[in-house]
Amino acid sequence: MEKAGKIASKNKENDKSLKGTFTSLLIVAAIIVVMWAGIFWLYMDRV
Repeated sequence: MEKAGKIASKNKENDKSLKGTFTSLLIVAAIIVVMWAGIFWLYMDRV
């Protein structure tokens, strides 16, 4: 039974880690999209 408790606690830790990874991914993706949109807007403004 003790092994099952350890596995369950590791799964919860992994879920927290994955949530942080997903949040970081969304932040980086948002930065890339904003930069791309800004460069595109600048390009369209000059054309």
